[in-house]
Amino acid sequence: MGVNLRDILERDEIRLDSLAGKRVGVDAFNTLYQFLSTIRQKDGTPLMDSKGNVTSHLSGIFYRNVRLLEHKLLPVYVFDGEPPSLKEDTIKERKERKEEARKKWRAAIVAGDLDRAKTYSQATSQLDKKMIDESKKLLDVLGIPHVQAPSEGEAQAAYMCKKSEINVVASQDYDSLLFGSPILVRNITISGKRKVPRRNMYVRVHPEKMVLQEQLERLGISLENLIEIAILTGTDFNPGIKGVGAKTALKVIKKDGFEAAIEKYDFQVDPYAVKKIFTNPETTDDYKLSWGFPDEEKAIELLHEKHEFSRERITNALSKLEEATGSRDQTSLDSW
Repeated sequence: MGVNLRDILERDEIRLDSLAGKRVGVDAFNTLYQFLSTIRQKDGTPLMDSKGNVTSHLSGIFYRNVRLLEHKLLPVYVFDGEPPSLKEDTIKERKERKEEARKKWRAAIVAGDLDRAKTYSQATSQLDKKMIDESKKLLDVLGIPHVQAPSEGEAQAAYMCKKSEINVVASQDYDSLLFGSPILVRNITISGKRKVPRRNMYVRVHPEKMVLQEQLERLGISLENLIEIAILTGTDFNPGIKGVGAKTALKVIKKDGFEAAIEKYDFQVDPYAVKKIFTNPETTDDYKLSWGFPDEEKAIELLHEKHEFSRERITNALSKLEEATGSRDQTSLDSW
C-alpha cells in the first residue's frame, strides 16, 4: 500500500518514449501485485492454465515488458527481501483484508454481480514463492536483469538510483522518494485505460514523473521533513495519527517541527525507529546489471508448453520487439 502523499506531491504526465534509453528500476513486488490484481477474467478469477496454476503475473511480465523494450526502456526488477520487523502489523492487516475481500468476492459471484465480484477480487491477490521464482525465470528468458534486495525493494532501487546505476525508480507507491530516489515514475506498466470500479466508465492512465528535489523545493522542506510527514500520515511500518493527512502533516512539520509533533500526538510505534528505516535502509552491492535479447525458444517452453499461452501471440510479440529494436544488428541492449 505504501504511504499516501498524493495530496502534497505534484505529478507530471510524460510519454513513455521520453524514458527511451533509460535504466528503470522496477519495484518488483509492487508491479507483480499490480499484474495479479488487474489481469483477471470478467468474474475476477485470475488467469490460469488447465492445471490451475495462476498465470496473471507471467502474462504481465511478458507482454508489458515487451512493450517497455519496444519503447527502448531498460527495466531491472528489484525484489523485496526480509521485511523490517515493524512491517509485521501491516502484513497481518493485509492478510485479514484479503480474507474479507475473498468472502465478498464469493458472495458477489453467487449473486451474479460480476462488476462487484471483479472489484473485490482485485483485493485478494497473493504472491507466493513459486510465482516469484517463475517471474525471475521469465525475466531471465527476456534478458531483463533482476536484483534481490536484502530488505525493502524500493530502498534498494532508490540506492541504485542515487548511485546513478539506474536513472529512475518505477513504482505505484511513493515510498521510493522517502528512501531518497532522485526520480520516481508511476504507471509505466499499466495499459492506456483503466475501468473505474463499480462505474461503467474508463479513464486514461498516463505515466507520471516526480523529481524529488523539485518536490522538496516547491514544498519548502527537506527529505528528512518529508519522511516525518509520512510518519505522521502513516507508513507500512506505523499507523498514522488519526485525522492527520498529508496536508495537515506538512503544516505541522513546517510550523512546529517533528519533536513538537512527537510530544503532541500519541504514536503507537516509536517514530524514531520508523524514521531510521527510511534514513538508513538495508541495501546491497551484490548485483550485476546487463540486458540481453529475449530467448524465443525458452519463452515458448515456459509460457506455451508449460502454461498454455498462445504460441502465436508469443512469437508475434517477440517479432514486433525485434522489429522495433533492430536486435539482429546489435550485440546488446545496453548500447541504447
